[in-house]
Amino acid sequence: MAVTFYWYPNCSTCKKAKKWLDDHSISYEPIHIVENPPTKGEIEELIDKSGLSAKKFFNTSGMKYRELNMKEKIKDATISQMAEWLASDGMLIKRPIVTDGQKVTVGYKEESFNENWL
Repeated sequence: MAVTFYWYPNCSTCKKAKKWLDDHSISYEPIHIVENPPTKGEIEELIDKSGLSAKKFFNTSGMKYRELNMKEKIKDATISQMAEWLASDGMLIKRPIVTDGQKVTVGYKEESFNENWL
């Protein structure tokens, strides 16, 4: 099973997720989330397939999130607006995002990876 792995190489959580994928011999296509952020349409599709709220796709601990006061902006935003903001700056996106086109995980929790990617 090949998956798409949106990541930021300097992110410690992304490094843990990459090590997990490598340790479990799961082939993946790495995509640098800041240099090549997913498009608005791709983000809308990821949100839809993840079953998660669009708000879960924001990197709430990131500087960009705080600088742009996203906490206030996303309160009443539509999914379309949120996807547009996320697509505009990869640093706003919670990472890593892993998808096989059907399933989507956001962030890294070993239990979730065991459940979804083994």
